[in-house]
Formats: sequence, structure tokens, C-alpha cells
Amino acid sequence: MDDWAPVDSRNKLFNGNADLLAVLTDAMPQMVWSTQPDGFHDYYNARWYEFTGVPAGSTDGEGWNGMFHADDREEAWARWRHSLKTGEPYEVEYRLRHHSGVYRWTLGRALPVRDKDGVIVRWIGTCTDIDDAKRAAEQNELLSRELSHRIKNIFAVIAGLIGLSVRQDPVAKDFANGLRERIAALGRAHEFVRPHSEDSRPTIERTTLQGMLQGLFRPYPAMESGRIAITGDEIVIDDRGATPLALLFHELATNAAKYGALSTHEGQVAIDITVVDGAATVNWKETGGPVIDMPPSKPGFGSRLSEVSVERQLGGKLVRVWEHDGLKVTIDVALANLARGDVA
Repeated sequence: MDDWAPVDSRNKLFNGNADLLAVLTDAMPQMVWSTQPDGFHDYYNARWYEFTGVPAGSTDGEGWNGMFHADDREEAWARWRHSLKTGEPYEVEYRLRHHSGVYRWTLGRALPVRDKDGVIVRWIGTCTDIDDAKRAAEQNELLSRELSHRIKNIFAVIAGLIGLSVRQDPVAKDFANGLRERIAALGRAHEFVRPHSEDSRPTIERTTLQGMLQGLFRPYPAMESGRIAITGDEIVIDDRGATPLALLFHELATNAAKYGALSTHEGQVAIDITVVDGAATVNWKETGGPVIDMPPSKPGFGSRLSEVSVERQLGGKLVRVWEHDGLKVTIDVALANLARGDVA
């Protein structure tokens, strides 16, 4: 630590005072480390040695890489080399060997320290133990997949019961086939709207929002009879935008079928899509359903979940207006948040 050199006013506090730096970093709950401009590790705080249990100095230089799980080393090295080459912030999740011998998931981050001319003179990094949160997320994902599997089985059982029933009443064969197709479509839509992690999220080819909505609404008789109309601009989406939007419109259609325009034989839903200056506006308007005297006293879970899907996952805005002749919903979202790369 004697080679630590101040590079601007923020670092003058450490002007040759390695002891003060050690006191500050040892007071942090995270593991803190530092490297020279070329990435040579020359400092770790006390938390690092407490966590790993290795002798002081044994992970200097490139010795730190041996502390990672073998399956994570290549990725960690690749990202670190990229940061050293470009000066971009370093961030990676990897399994770090605990002093107990168990590998625990850790979030590694680092930022460059630059001098007044912008030259990198040091890297400062941290390691944060995220193992408990990671395990909890994996458990939630496992439960979600199990629930999804059981729901799919329910769809399959229903389709099977319809098939058995129609054998006793062949006259209803055409009706039964149509009903089975709608149930199968509901099963496909369910895969979009169930909770997902980044790994389990459905991977779809680049498609359009109109195309996805047509598939999502196919199980509804109102779609077949022309009472659900989708008009406007085509918007390219991929799995980034598809899942949260599918969740939103699945919720809107379900509520419309229960309480709104699609709960009557005359009710209609109009969906209009407009693109202006790199942003999309999607309007959902119900008409011909039960008259709305006043909005619901409080939003349901599905409504709150829809808002989270748009506002948090897509960085957009969702507005509901309970008009006298039916619900109106406006969604505004940047095109860049709906698909990776060029969305034109």
C-alpha cells in the first residue's frame, strides 16, 4: 500500500496514509480490493481475508482467480480483461470459495480511478456476498416452474376430458375441437405471463406486438367474432418486451371478459398502436360493456402487477381511466425497451 498515490482532491485524504485507507475499508461490510492500472492486485481489506480464510498476500497478482469456482473463472477473466482494455466498469457474478470450503455466490464490481488527465492510475473493487439472495431466487424459480407445470397439466386434463366427453356425443365434435384449441392457446399464453427469471424467460424470435397480441387473444371468442380489433403501427419486440406486455394484456383481457366489454355479446375492445419519435403509445379502449358509474375502490393484485410490468420492467408509463362507457388504458414505452438492437 505504500505505492498508493493521490490523483485528485478526493484521494488527497489518503496522501501516503495507507493506515487510514485500511481503517476505512476494513470498516466496510464488503470485501474491498485494489489493483494497479494493469490489473495487478495489491490490496485486500480484512473482510476479504475473513471470508476466504487465505493467508495475507496469497491472492496478490493473479492469485485471486484461483479462489473462483472453476466454472466461473473464464467469464470473470473475460470481463476483467475487457474492463482493463476499455476502462469500462467491471461487474460479474461468480462463486467465491469461503473459508469453510463452500463456494458462495458473490457480486464483483470495480471502477477505475483516473488522474486529472483521465489516465487510469488504479482500480478499486468490491465483492458482495449475494449467496442467500441467489439461493432464494433459485428456490422461487423452482417453485414457479413447478406451479407452471401443474397448471399446464390442468390444461391437458381439461382437454382430455373434453375429448372423452365428445366420444359420447359426436354431434358436439366441432364445438369440442374449437374449445380444445382455445384451451391449448391459453396454455401457450400462460408460458408468457407466468413469473420468469432471466434464464427461464421465453425466448422468441423478433416479432411484432400486433402478432403477439393476436396469438394471446386467439382463445377468446370475441377475437374470432371481430370484437377485438388491433390497429396501428407495427412494433418489433423480442423476449425483453414480450413477457411484461403479455402479462399486461392478458390481465386486461381477463378482466374485460369477467367484468368489462367482453362480458357482454355486444362489447368491443379496440387496441391502437402509435409510434412517434422512438416511443410507442398503445391505447386499450372498451365499449359496449356494463356502464361504469365509478372506478373500483382500490386496484386489485392483477392491476398492480400490470403496473409493475410496464413501469419497472419496461421503464414506461401506464394510465387507467374509467370512462362511463368502458375502461381506457394508455401505455407509453420507449421502443428501445421492447427489443434489443435496431427496432426500426
